[in-house]
Amino acid sequence: MQNTGTMLGPCTWRIALILLVSFLALTSPTSSQVVPGVESGYEFNDEHVHLTNYIQEGTDIHEFLTIMGTRVGRSVLFGIPLQQQWSYRISEDDAPTYYLSTDAPLYYYSFTDAFIAMAYKSLPPEQQARFDPMITGFNPADMYAADHIRRVLRTFPGVFSGIGEFTIHKEFVSSKVAGGIPSLLDPALDRVLSLAEEVGLVVIIHNDVDVPFAKPESTPGYLAQMQAVLKRHPAAPIIWAHTGVGRVIRPILHHTEMLASMLTDPEFNHVHFDISWDEVAKYVTASPESLKLSADLFNRFPDRFLFGTDALAPKNRTAYFDTYNDYAPLWPLLTKEASVKVRTENYKRIFDKARQQVRLWEAAHAR
Repeated sequence: MQNTGTMLGPCTWRIALILLVSFLALTSPTSSQVVPGVESGYEFNDEHVHLTNYIQEGTDIHEFLTIMGTRVGRSVLFGIPLQQQWSYRISEDDAPTYYLSTDAPLYYYSFTDAFIAMAYKSLPPEQQARFDPMITGFNPADMYAADHIRRVLRTFPGVFSGIGEFTIHKEFVSSKVAGGIPSLLDPALDRVLSLAEEVGLVVIIHNDVDVPFAKPESTPGYLAQMQAVLKRHPAAPIIWAHTGVGRVIRPILHHTEMLASMLTDPEFNHVHFDISWDEVAKYVTASPESLKLSADLFNRFPDRFLFGTDALAPKNRTAYFDTYNDYAPLWPLLTKEASVKVRTENYKRIFDKARQQVRLWEAAHAR
């Protein structure tokens, strides 16, 4: 009996071949779809950088691409959600450019999201592929904050991958914010994080683990509240910026033990930590002991840490790469797997997934 199930005529073969070539053309990476990664020789992907500063001035995105050059594959794209007010009554003609330069308040500057979106859209597709824009221009103490995020997603579909860096408790900043101090206990924050769960948005949140100048032996002031928030939103991919430390928020006693405790707790499986900022690098590289503790932690949990520069409107390559160079004593102490994951692969894994999920949400909620 002749088996005709596998017999194809010349015409059928031609059609099948055309369909196969078309499928491969659609699914194979093109020059505008390829997302750079470690295999391309990049040193890191930057999970934390500010294109603009506290007076909404900064680096042109095309110039920033030049600064990234061949050393940085991909980068988040966000500014600063807070604008420093120039109060003539306080500083007269001395215009402040940083939040520590004046007693005048800070206020939320929502136009930053449109500015970032338009900067991103000014690039050709192959350059857009190197960026993951983030929504930051919302007040996390405002119950309408989640509505702002939805509005931005619908206004600029195909652009944003996440929200942040946004701040709850930050030394010398939170108390200066006009219109109410953010709080981990505020249901407005829960609304924002619930939306992140729904949409698939990456969340980069800055929250100090403690109050400024706390006694070393005291219980960290915000740790329990922060952990409770994280546990309430297990479906949100959350990155805790700077592992909770800051300029004067020094690592608590046994800080690495605290991190390890969270990293072994299944309730925090959705939480990652970034080691951005030169201030954090100082703590990590302060001594052989601190270097060993940090390296051991990263080697033990290589999937849970990300590198970022936390550069603020970098003007040149020297300024931009400072933090990466500050970590020079750390990199040789990491295993090859941990080094690659912290510098590049964890970024790709987290943000690639977010891109897909956010685009699906946008398609389902298009106007």
